[in-house]
Amino acid sequence: MTADVKKETLGFQTEAKQLLHLMIHSLYSNKEIFLRELISNASDAIDKLRFAALSDEKLLEGQGDYQVQVDVDKDAGTITIADNGIGMNRDEVIEHLGTIAKSGTAAFMQSLTGDQQKDSQLIGQFGVGFYSAFIVADRVEVHTRKAGEDAGQGVVWESHGEAEFSVEQREKATRGTSVKLFLKEGCEEFADDFRVRSVIKKYSDHISVPVMMLKPSTPAAAEEDGEEAAEQVPEYEAVNEATALWTRSRTDISDEEYQEFYKHISHDFDEPLSWSHNKVEGKLDYTSLLYIPRRAPFDMWNRDMAKGLKLYVQRTFIMDDAEQFLPLYLRFVKGVIDSNDLPLNVSREILQQDASVESMRSAVTKRVLDMLAKLAKKGGDEYATFWKEFGQVLKEGPAEDFANKEKIAKLLRFSSTETDKEAQDQSLEDYVSRMQEGQEKIFYVVAENFNTARNSPHLEVFRKKGIEVLLLWDRVDDWLMNHLQEFDGKSFQDVARGALDLAADSEEEKAEQEKLQKESEALVERLGKVLEEKVAEVRATTRLTESPACLVVGDFDMGAQMRRIMEAAGQPVPDSKPILEINPAHPLLEMLDQEQDEDRFADLATIVFDQANLAEGGQLDDPAAYVSRLNKLLLTLSGR
Repeated sequence: MTADVKKETLGFQTEAKQLLHLMIHSLYSNKEIFLRELISNASDAIDKLRFAALSDEKLLEGQGDYQVQVDVDKDAGTITIADNGIGMNRDEVIEHLGTIAKSGTAAFMQSLTGDQQKDSQLIGQFGVGFYSAFIVADRVEVHTRKAGEDAGQGVVWESHGEAEFSVEQREKATRGTSVKLFLKEGCEEFADDFRVRSVIKKYSDHISVPVMMLKPSTPAAAEEDGEEAAEQVPEYEAVNEATALWTRSRTDISDEEYQEFYKHISHDFDEPLSWSHNKVEGKLDYTSLLYIPRRAPFDMWNRDMAKGLKLYVQRTFIMDDAEQFLPLYLRFVKGVIDSNDLPLNVSREILQQDASVESMRSAVTKRVLDMLAKLAKKGGDEYATFWKEFGQVLKEGPAEDFANKEKIAKLLRFSSTETDKEAQDQSLEDYVSRMQEGQEKIFYVVAENFNTARNSPHLEVFRKKGIEVLLLWDRVDDWLMNHLQEFDGKSFQDVARGALDLAADSEEEKAEQEKLQKESEALVERLGKVLEEKVAEVRATTRLTESPACLVVGDFDMGAQMRRIMEAAGQPVPDSKPILEINPAHPLLEMLDQEQDEDRFADLATIVFDQANLAEGGQLDDPAAYVSRLNKLLLTLSGR
């Protein structure tokens, strides 16, 4: 290999450039987190090599003692974090250090506000890892070589954290990665041995790999003859406990240690809402440490988001994002599972077929649901925080996990006519406890948004009778209710579906309804003829007290919200027409009943139908025709 190897200068990906600028200016108040992030990355690199070496021992290059080494140079103003992990080749260096290959990046960038305090929280949500080095350094040099490759294949990456970085080939005798930070003015504290040791103890005690630093030097003892002793050989010592946190007893672990371990595995800046550490012995032998995050990641709704637990077998790291241990609706859970039963050469394919994995998945799922139930029972703002971030994901549960449907149902929260507030803070148990005597159903309405739900004409008779209705408007709600079906022995009833049968109706009310239907037969028949292309049926109803009409779907037809979602996604929807229910006592319907001009009657009837469609959040097929009819009617009423 020639000594003169071409040095190439490349530009950062746009998002990386933006993120660097943002971090440097927003995270200055918490500078020390860079060390946690870089040591965490080094630990991950060692975990990856440990796993790869199971199938190819040559990668170890005859050296199997894993460690992270941290060196400070006060005079030069540098700190170096080196590992003997998997390392990177040239292409990987460019991919990992020059771009942010992360789903949700665009959404993340759009959500930035320019408010440094708020933006620093968002950065934590996104996770920054390596880039945090530029909080304290004005130049960073990375020297790396992939395990198993020739010494001549080493690569040096260098950048000032602005618009560009350089990459060149340079020999590296040992595998792994060394990150050298040239500290900025004002950040010299991170070249101080005592300061760095204290930060490592604070953030990295739980990492299973030893983090080594030079032992503090002691003055050389003088020889008896007055000559100085021979120069001491530099000696390193572990600064951290170097014991995997989940292998320790719960009573020996502080809350702060649990929280720091969460930040290590998740690269999240926020503390978790809750965690559960559990050791199972018997038929299965495994340990789990599970966390509920405080905030949702930006790629929560991206199909390719990284999800699942870190899997270890007998303390040996096997893989990140082992998604076989949790159902998809719990994809936000972070943590570690360490099994003594699985083989060390386990693959994702084997995990999908292994019976013990299915048993662990069932137990871990129940544990997460129990954690959430405890969080909900505790009251306060924490469950409300969880629901705001992850409620829509949890609503996927009843369709995916039939065995735990009742447990999930107890965790669901909704808006309701009880509070008439947008906050989803009412449980199904709350609703059932307030049900009226003789009420056998849990009533709900589904709409496009909160205001449409709250003002739905379908609620009028319920408000009049004081019967509570759940207000649903999340996209997943219609689908959720199709799978939930019942709770605590009470079935669910969509108030916009089928004929309304309130058990609380008195004989007097039923007689009044029969009279109403009889007296409105002629009007119903006329409307049915005019609207036969648009509706399946027209019928009189007592469910309306203020509105002239509303649309109802048949008992077995697809709900209006689900229909709109499928149409927007380009999915085929079955042909079905809504039912138009009218309030014959409404002045508009009374006027319609008296109308002798059939053309005018047809215009009015179509306006009533279109308004009922708009009231439930629907779209008009021909808005211009609606406006034209309405204008004609207004002119007629004004006498022109």
